[in-house]
Amino acid sequence: MTSVSGRRINRSTRNNLLDWLALSEYRWSGRLEHPEFLARLYKLELLPSTDSRYNTATGDIYQHTVNNWDWEDDWVFSDDRFQLRDGTDENLLNFLVETVHPVVRDDPEAAAAMVTAYNDTLRRDGFELYPADNFGDRVIYASRHIAAYHAPATLTLTQTPDLTENAVLRRHLDMIDRDLNDDPATAISSCKNLIESQCKIVLTDLGVEFSERDELPGLFAKVSSSLNINANAVEGDSRGSDALRKAMRALTTTVQSIAESRNSIGNGHGASDLSPASPRHARLVFNSTVAVAQFIADTWHEHSNNE
Repeated sequence: MTSVSGRRINRSTRNNLLDWLALSEYRWSGRLEHPEFLARLYKLELLPSTDSRYNTATGDIYQHTVNNWDWEDDWVFSDDRFQLRDGTDENLLNFLVETVHPVVRDDPEAAAAMVTAYNDTLRRDGFELYPADNFGDRVIYASRHIAAYHAPATLTLTQTPDLTENAVLRRHLDMIDRDLNDDPATAISSCKNLIESQCKIVLTDLGVEFSERDELPGLFAKVSSSLNINANAVEGDSRGSDALRKAMRALTTTVQSIAESRNSIGNGHGASDLSPASPRHARLVFNSTVAVAQFIADTWHEHSNNE
């Protein structure tokens, strides 16, 4: 069990998860009464009561959520006995997993929607819920630790000077978000496509000619030249400029690596064998893609504002 001092899920993430659940259309206990749901996770008879009339948590929870229903629906999120905001990662993750268990949630579409919402927040801290087993025709979810990565939904790459092109980049980000863990080879291909589309959008905006046959490294070279990415990065600071030129050269190498990753372990070019790519490979390629694409976007914005 993860110690409190070693928690990976930070307080902000916890608050966002629980606040979303409290405000959503989904009852956290699903079709179960609160004490019935909590008894699946905790030994309520061993927890104290907050009501002097009862000896254990079983008594006061039943009294206030079944007999009288005079507690707010989200009372459990702030109850110190259950430590959802301040306890271990395992404690919180087990609670979230239980909210989408088939016994608790008899609507599989609702469960899937909740898992998607949880993961949009959890993955920033390196965790996710995933389909681990089946219960008849229903999915049983579990939690696992993953390498943290940039959440596509939170990126600013689509904030381009030509706002009409947002949909193009957003489509690639949505596809990456969809496939990053379940279809890493496709996600890697989408990463390459994202930068390729971005380069074409920039070159079109700048009036620079390119061919649809141009490969990604060539497109990036044209963008770099057009935006002066390789020239005098820090004006008036030769040491800083030299250091950043090395970083710029690294960007070129990164772009080449992304293109080669797509060709070797992505799903392009009609490969005859299954890709050996795993989610960690896809996250590495995606994090590299973000570094390149965000720098292009920032430089393009600055260039546009200075015109």
